[in-house]
Amino acid sequence: MLNILAEYDIPVNELLPLASARSAGSTVQFKGEDVVIREASDDAFKGMDFVLGAVEKDQSKQFAPAIVRSGAVYIDNSSAFRMDPEVPLVVPEINGEDARANHGIISNPNCSTIITAMAIGGIAALSPIRTMIACTYQAVSGAGQAGLAELENQMKALAEGKPLERKVFPHQIALNVIPFIGSLTDNDYTDEEMKMQNEGRKILHLPDLKVTCACVRVPVMRSHSIAVTLRTERKISVAEANEAIRNFPGCRLIEDYEGRIYPTPLDTSGQDLVWVGRVREDLTDENGLTLWCCGDQIRKGAASNAVQILRYLIS
Repeated sequence: MLNILAEYDIPVNELLPLASARSAGSTVQFKGEDVVIREASDDAFKGMDFVLGAVEKDQSKQFAPAIVRSGAVYIDNSSAFRMDPEVPLVVPEINGEDARANHGIISNPNCSTIITAMAIGGIAALSPIRTMIACTYQAVSGAGQAGLAELENQMKALAEGKPLERKVFPHQIALNVIPFIGSLTDNDYTDEEMKMQNEGRKILHLPDLKVTCACVRVPVMRSHSIAVTLRTERKISVAEANEAIRNFPGCRLIEDYEGRIYPTPLDTSGQDLVWVGRVREDLTDENGLTLWCCGDQIRKGAASNAVQILRYLIS
């Protein structure tokens, strides 16, 4: 978030990094200068215009009332308020206007939801989407720094013929895939899988959208990939869909990139565009389309989207 604030040249008059008591007194770099971290407390938010949150949902709920009382707008990256009907859930390119109706809190959606919504946003503008089947292939960095370290350590152990240690993921992730992310819900889907439907409905303003989702952890360092099949109210041709994706802000349609018609996680890491390719007719429904998309879940799927919400509001 700090890097992207600087990269986007957001006019920051005063930066106030807040963290736990353990981190207070240490520094972070912003635009080449060291800025001292202070301890987060209810009084720490006074005088701030915007607060960007990157904490667990329990901490978010703890500090949100104080942030709102301070008069700041809280852009929260946790899941704490995403389904609260009074809190906008925003991807600026799709429903940026919703951010203006905030009551002091704006939620950043789930990373896979953001990337998928961006990929289909142009198509949804042509005709309402009725159903969607999504399979996400999620990088280990989605589990945080520890997820990255676990894959790195396991790959090194394999190369050296040493025993593999496992702490973050329920099974070995090196040379493997794990078709389960999140916690199991009553309908045998995980909460991570249900976010695609629940959050998608809110972002796209499609309250009846039906989604089946499978979330898979893959041994990729960064950038999530999603295979999407959607059914629209009216038939959208592949040519129409391609044109809509090509012209949608924040998307890049891959028709021929280095001799191929699809993006990969490596292509999309470290930048904010969602790359979309392999757009084709669904063979099971005449109103269906199938596509493949990739996006950096740390940037557009999280930090960049939050900063883009801030930029949208101050513009």
